[in-house]
Amino acid sequence: MAKVLIVGAGAAGLMAAGAAVRQGHQVTVLEHTDKPGQKILVTGKGRCNVTNDCTAEEFLHHVRTNPRFLFSSLGAFPPARTMELFESLGVELKVERGRRVFPVSDKAEEIRQALLRYAQDAEIVYDGAKKLLLEELPPEPEAAPAVPENPRHPKKKKAGPALRCVGVRGTSGKEYRADAVLVATGGVSYPTTGSTGDGYRLARQAGHTLVEPVPSLVSLVSHDPDCKKMMGLALKNVTLTLKNQKKKVVFQEQGEMLFTHFGLSGPLVLSASAHANWSRDTYTAVLDLKPALEEEKLEARILRDIAQAPNKAFHNFLEGLLPRRMVPVRGAGVDIAPDLPVNALTKAQRRRLVEAMKHFALPLAGPRPIREAIVTAGGVKTGEVDPGTMMSKKTAGLFFAGEILDLDAYTGGFNLQIAWCTGRAAGEGAARYSKEERE
Repeated sequence: MAKVLIVGAGAAGLMAAGAAVRQGHQVTVLEHTDKPGQKILVTGKGRCNVTNDCTAEEFLHHVRTNPRFLFSSLGAFPPARTMELFESLGVELKVERGRRVFPVSDKAEEIRQALLRYAQDAEIVYDGAKKLLLEELPPEPEAAPAVPENPRHPKKKKAGPALRCVGVRGTSGKEYRADAVLVATGGVSYPTTGSTGDGYRLARQAGHTLVEPVPSLVSLVSHDPDCKKMMGLALKNVTLTLKNQKKKVVFQEQGEMLFTHFGLSGPLVLSASAHANWSRDTYTAVLDLKPALEEEKLEARILRDIAQAPNKAFHNFLEGLLPRRMVPVRGAGVDIAPDLPVNALTKAQRRRLVEAMKHFALPLAGPRPIREAIVTAGGVKTGEVDPGTMMSKKTAGLFFAGEILDLDAYTGGFNLQIAWCTGRAAGEGAARYSKEERE
């Protein structure tokens, strides 16, 4: 029986294990934590946004990095097949706003348990991977060309892999031999869940180029003192616009966000962060606190409210327009005395108030540390991996899947779907390769 060894029991690793087992192979999964699939438990705020109920073609528009690499694997295992698989494993699913797919139970643990059932015939060994076991391949014999070469324009022959991966030495010192080795160790975000970047070391050992890992889908830092004053305040139905230093809009969306002691967080902010390139630009977050009202309609509403309570103090008047904890911040921002009767507001002051609610600008200093990111951007260069089988072009018998690859997408279930489809492709690819090696 052919042997497949998988390093990492996360979303991609467990999906690959289940796929390889179903090819009739002996599958061993190395996991260096005591709980497989831990990172699944923190996705979707603990609810697990399993995938997005869209077509493969639509899906690719939401992939930020190297979408073309996913043509084959996503085409073979699109979101619809992901949903079918989890439903066949006993998980009832529902579709929410933005076509985000969640378990009806709203419990990520249900998805983790379903994956463990899917991969139940694989053996999980609790050990880390210290290094790959590599062997040199004999040089390929040169075949005579079917058509004589033009001596003036000789064709460059593509060299095949010089190495073959035949196993892994665990951190325990034990050697695990296999016909194929699949690395699905994730990135470096949420290291407490097991994503500690170990796979990068293994990839380098096999001769792979690594695109520098950076945080994606991460909270953003703002040193504006207003953020700390409103720490803990959650906003719903606001529009966040991300502008670069040239005032160009790079992101705009309506939804929910949160003020923190360091700046901004929440779903809107995480989505916006994936559109920023901090090595090349600086950004400002601009909040529209009343996106349902155009500026003229908002001013007309303010005038109606003033007419109903002309002697109300400006501070109390703002409580009818804004969350209470935001009132002193935005009130100070428009430079209007808190006790001023609202019927004394000038037209210029009313315009400043409208501007403060429609264009609340907060300069951003950058992302939070990569260890806090939901997703790691960067990783193994996709040009060095076969997109159909996920096998390394550098080292025969070595496969990659999931977040270790230089692939990342926006929020909405897209990153987990990348784990599912690359894991499926790698598991089946490793199984086929193992069988060929045995034969």
